[in-house]
Amino acid sequence: MSSQKITADAAGTWKLGDLPVHRLGFGAMRLTGSAAFHHGTPSDRDRSITVLRRAIDLGVDHIDTAAFYFSSLRSANELINSALSPYPDDLVVVTKVGPHRTYSGEWGTAARPDELRGHVEENLRQLGRDHLDVVNLRRMPSYDSVAEHFGALAELREAGLIRHLGVSNVTAGHLAEARAIAPVVCVQNRYAVDRPDPDGDALLRLCGELGIAFVPFYAVAGDSVEHGATTAHDEEVRAVARAHGASPAQIRIAWTLHQGPHVLAIPGTGNPGHLAENVAAGAIRLTDEERRRLGALRLKAR
Repeated sequence: MSSQKITADAAGTWKLGDLPVHRLGFGAMRLTGSAAFHHGTPSDRDRSITVLRRAIDLGVDHIDTAAFYFSSLRSANELINSALSPYPDDLVVVTKVGPHRTYSGEWGTAARPDELRGHVEENLRQLGRDHLDVVNLRRMPSYDSVAEHFGALAELREAGLIRHLGVSNVTAGHLAEARAIAPVVCVQNRYAVDRPDPDGDALLRLCGELGIAFVPFYAVAGDSVEHGATTAHDEEVRAVARAHGASPAQIRIAWTLHQGPHVLAIPGTGNPGHLAENVAAGAIRLTDEERRRLGALRLKAR
């Protein structure tokens, strides 16, 4: 399929609280290098800035980032600030807190509840903002309950540093814990067409019933995770891609968006050409038969 003149509005819209966004957003993780974090080689700064500005030109109004998205030379938040500040009025920047990386790039101890203010303020400083549109609490393995951590973020929301709250890497039980403390506008969990996850399926449906956005990560990367988009596509994905004149990655994005009107996609890239392809995937309309075949692939993977 041609990606010319296809913009993010083709994917439809959803609201994160009171903030309307196109369902096709942009993940900033891959802006910093050929692979995320300390993997790969640092990105070309000018190209990363070009990607961000091109994303806005293509109608992207939802960017997912974090202060711990950095390589040895590049910071995703700094790139976003440099490329897009002063920010468009309709741009929603979503960040996440909980994980921590040292300046050398090593993963440190997950934040305690009393340390989350520092994480929020670091995102504010790097992004050049006086408040954060949405902050996701990324649940870490070191704590089973999210109540204390989410409660700390709820206090920062009351103080005006955060507009809306979300949760990441959670179960339905964690979501219930958080919602008992403050409104939750999004759930960000790992989810992909070829990754069996019956609990994730149930949580996706629950979010739809509650009017909460479900935002999968690694939907395109698959098992390659932070190393980038997978090349290990099942033949069913490839067959559907051929039928649409699309790439397998585009079909993975389209399948993600077809999981419900509340499902958002945040594919990331540091390549301007790939960006246009990712955005164009929002215009792909899968047939019922194609959805059945891809759904069968997911069931078969179990």
